[in-house]
Amino acid sequence: MFYDPGCHGRVDLGRLPPDVARRLTAVPGEWLEFDPSAGAIVVRHVQPSAGPSLPTIAQELVRMIEEIPGALHVQITGGDLFVHTDSTMHLVRLRVEPGGTLHIRWAHPDYAKAARRPYERGRHELVDAKVQRLNGTVLLKAADPKQAAAAVQAVADTYEGLYPEGECRVTQRKDGTVEVSLKDVNLDAELLVAKLSEVAMARTLGGRIDVSSFASEAPEHDVRFAFEDGRIWIQRPVLWDADN
Repeated sequence: MFYDPGCHGRVDLGRLPPDVARRLTAVPGEWLEFDPSAGAIVVRHVQPSAGPSLPTIAQELVRMIEEIPGALHVQITGGDLFVHTDSTMHLVRLRVEPGGTLHIRWAHPDYAKAARRPYERGRHELVDAKVQRLNGTVLLKAADPKQAAAAVQAVADTYEGLYPEGECRVTQRKDGTVEVSLKDVNLDAELLVAKLSEVAMARTLGGRIDVSSFASEAPEHDVRFAFEDGRIWIQRPVLWDADN
């Protein structure tokens, strides 16, 4: 799932007495406000910019829950607020559990448990191609390994991104296998995958390519291309443990 930069989400507070709702509505905040019609803490429509996002939002959330008498905490339904930190764009989840307990968790992207979907060019939302950072290794067999290696290398050498750096090494092994090794390469992943599919013999593609960003992009924008027995899959990282 993608979230807009800044803050996204809501926390449902349940049915509150009119006097408590009035106090919550009056609580000043840059990021959060109480919506009496929904009975929920929501994100303001105007994008704030005065202070650092994470500590400001966490403070405002605690301040608003503080206004609810302890006897009414049992009816708090809860919910999640997702916050991108200002400098690193790290995704942080502020979760209010039923009853009002608050947990703060930083996302730690993990592909080991990530679901796979068949890849279709142009059907998946990716980081802007001009700032994509590619890492990984792909192996393939080709009818003409030398020509295939040259064609793949040309894709990397002629691509005009915003960060012309990194290393793309395309080598031919003694058994004729073509190996493509990528380290922090600024390249359009879909362009490269198309060329790999074009030059590879059927059912010979294997390996993976991780796609992140040289720019300030959030981790939920990252993807992995997985090549297995000639098939191409795409994965998004799992950001949180299933039980948290």
